[in-house]
Amino acid sequence: MLRIVTDGAVDMPDDWQEKYLIQVLPLRVSFGDRLYTAGINLKIEEFYQFVRQTHIIPKTSLPSPGQVADFYHSVAEKGDQILSIHVASRLSGTFAAIQAAAQELKDEFIIFPFDSGAGSAAMGFMCREARMLERAGASPDQILKKLTSIRERLTILFTLDNLEFAYLGGRVNLIQNALSSLMKVKPIIELRDGLLEMAGRVRTRQRAIDQVIQSVKERVGDRPSNIAVVHACDPITAQGILDRLRGMLNIREAVITELAIPVAANLGPGTIGIIAYPVDED
Repeated sequence: MLRIVTDGAVDMPDDWQEKYLIQVLPLRVSFGDRLYTAGINLKIEEFYQFVRQTHIIPKTSLPSPGQVADFYHSVAEKGDQILSIHVASRLSGTFAAIQAAAQELKDEFIIFPFDSGAGSAAMGFMCREARMLERAGASPDQILKKLTSIRERLTILFTLDNLEFAYLGGRVNLIQNALSSLMKVKPIIELRDGLLEMAGRVRTRQRAIDQVIQSVKERVGDRPSNIAVVHACDPITAQGILDRLRGMLNIREAVITELAIPVAANLGPGTIGIIAYPVDED
C-alpha cells in the first residue's frame, strides 16, 4: 500500500486527511523554554493567545531522524511504499531529517522523499493529487513526475501584516531597508525557488491584497487553476478574496485554509496569501 505522509507545515481542508488517507508528521514550536506540538497540545486559538499575551516570537523545532522513523513505524507496515511530501528544504531542515530517516529505514520501507519547494496549501494539494493518482492506478514514479510539474507551476504570494515574525525567524531576506522602515509598510512576499523573497511594498493592507490578487491573475491567466486562499486568523478577509477571485479566474477547485502553526509562527498573525497552479497540463 502507498502511504502518503506530509508534515505539520501543511494546510488543507479538515476532511482531506481522512478522505485521502494523508498522515501528518506533527511539528513542534517553542515559546521560550516551553515546547509544544502543534495541533496536539497547542491549538491554533491557543497559539495566537500566547503570542498576544507573551509577545514572544515562537520558533519551530525540527524533528530528528529518529522521531521521523518512529512516525513512519506508526503509520506503515514493513514493505509499504511511503510517499513523503514535505516543506521546502530551503526553508526548513525537516526534509533533511526525512532523507536521513529514509536512508535508515531502507530495508523496511520503500520511501520516496519529495521536496515540495513550498508549504501550506501547496503541500495539501500535492498530497491530494498523489492519492487521486494512486487510486487511478499511477505508479510512484508517475506520481512524482506529476508533483514535480505542480511544483514548477506554483504561484505563492503573501502579504504580511508586518515583517517581525519573518525577520526574527530568518525567513525573509531583507535586502533594501532596515526592519524599522519596512514595518511602516505592508510587505508582499513571494515563495520563489523554495525561498521567501520580497516582491513589493505598499502603504496599505488593501493595496497589498489588490496587488497579490493582480499578480496571481497575471500568472495563471485564463487557464483552469486550483486556488487556495490561506490566512492567519483572518477568515473574513480570506473569504472576500476568494469571492473576488471567482469573478476573475477560471477556477477548477478553490479552498480556504488557516495557516498551520509552524507556518504562522514564521509569518505572523494577519498574514493572507494565495496559492495557485494551472491544471490544464494534467
